[in-house]
Amino acid sequence: MILVFWIMAVALLSVQNATPVSLKFLSFQSIQLPVGLLLALCAAVGMISMGLLQPLWRLTGSEQSHSTAQDDAEFFVDEEDF
Repeated sequence: MILVFWIMAVALLSVQNATPVSLKFLSFQSIQLPVGLLLALCAAVGMISMGLLQPLWRLTGSEQSHSTAQDDAEFFVDEEDF
């Protein structure tokens, strides 16, 4: 649903803002592209990069969750043991 909403929003923006724009960063300047195409390109790059980085975060997060589970096991003790 979120992806469909995002595609509809980009399509609406691109239809209403068809004038070409160029991005400027320091001394670099891009070619002129329509706003909708630029938004779609940025969204695609963001989704692809998050899809590639997410497995790396899971690998580092699994080590932390494992140590947290051990700490919790040491913290919670049954009262019947005493």
